[in-house]
Amino acid sequence: MRTFLFLQGPSSPLFSKCAAALEARGHTCLHINLNVGDWIFWRRRGGTNYRGRPERWPQFVRDFMIRNGVTDLLLLGEERPYHKTAVAAAKALGIDVYVIELGYLRPDWVTLERDGMSSNSHFPREPQRILAEAEGLPEPDWTVRYRQSFTVEACCDLLYNLPNVFLWFLYPHYRRHGLFHPLAEYAGWILRLLRKKRTERDAQETCDRLLASGQPFFIYPLQLQTDYQLRAHSPFASQQEAITLVLASFAAHAANDGQLLVKLHPLDNGLIDWRACVEKEAQRHGIGGRVHVIDGGNLDRLIDSATGLVTVNSTAVLGAFKRHKPVKTLGAAVFDTPGLSYPASLDAFWGNPYPAEKTLEDAFFRLIAAKYQVRGNFFSDAGTSAAAEAIAQRLVDEKEGDMAGAAQGIAV
Repeated sequence: MRTFLFLQGPSSPLFSKCAAALEARGHTCLHINLNVGDWIFWRRRGGTNYRGRPERWPQFVRDFMIRNGVTDLLLLGEERPYHKTAVAAAKALGIDVYVIELGYLRPDWVTLERDGMSSNSHFPREPQRILAEAEGLPEPDWTVRYRQSFTVEACCDLLYNLPNVFLWFLYPHYRRHGLFHPLAEYAGWILRLLRKKRTERDAQETCDRLLASGQPFFIYPLQLQTDYQLRAHSPFASQQEAITLVLASFAAHAANDGQLLVKLHPLDNGLIDWRACVEKEAQRHGIGGRVHVIDGGNLDRLIDSATGLVTVNSTAVLGAFKRHKPVKTLGAAVFDTPGLSYPASLDAFWGNPYPAEKTLEDAFFRLIAAKYQVRGNFFSDAGTSAAAEAIAQRLVDEKEGDMAGAAQGIAV
């Protein structure tokens, strides 16, 4: 039997349900609470509170793993400072590491990867390996099975973060991994919600004008400034750097009638004025009339008519792959593969974009759905239950497969 150690997960019941599913299969599950929110969303046996200083955490988590015979580590966000240290300790001890994240395939999929995502992922980067490993796998079932509401997601976020703010003295040395204080983030979201009707209307009008003009346009969907895919798996220190690069390249190399549509992330907290940032760069390069910033709009509808899509490493590109549209990736990602993402430079992309190879696109979706995703979500009862069962079964099956493969190798 195995001993699973859970660290911070999503602000949802998913990790607690995963533990219940693993215990039902005869395994032991433990959890280290780093703050009050962690404790609230665990609320079951096997929990240990860590109230020490960050500098003592590496020795504590290593000793904890040894003392409790931990065989597997599960967490969300392997680049968070506490998690990065724990992952390093686990690997040094020969402990398997699994990362759970929002699904690559939205809306009702959950990612389960060994060791991590993006540059930490084991997803093959060679086209021939993708084709070979996907051979015989079924087409993903694109029917949405599990739905979740923004209200539930927001309530879970509040339930996790507000106790951390007001009961901080219970874990006095905890250090947040986020860039912004939770109260500042909530204030930003409230202002965005108050402006939502107007920004959606403005976005719709901009999109309608752009589509009616018949001019070629590219889409650049922004990511969250706090996103570790941007912070840890790209060459950019901030989103501002990426914006500067993309707009300078577009100004110098895109056709004179080409347009660039920059779309704000729907969950951006509004604390950085991305519209002003983009418009300032556009004016500096003399392309103010060709760059359009929207806060809203239907991305899939826009992709249908777009010439191509540019991203650092946002999963928004998967919608472009499904519609066989050209994609240029600027950071590390499982889809940054020759034959999928545009292989030449960003400068060349504007003038000669071409889509991925259709057979490779299809193989990519079959492989990632079958081996790196499970069905479910983070914020609905049915979705978290389904995901927890699937994750537990995948963890058990994968280990048994590894053991069988090792035994076969020894026998040979």
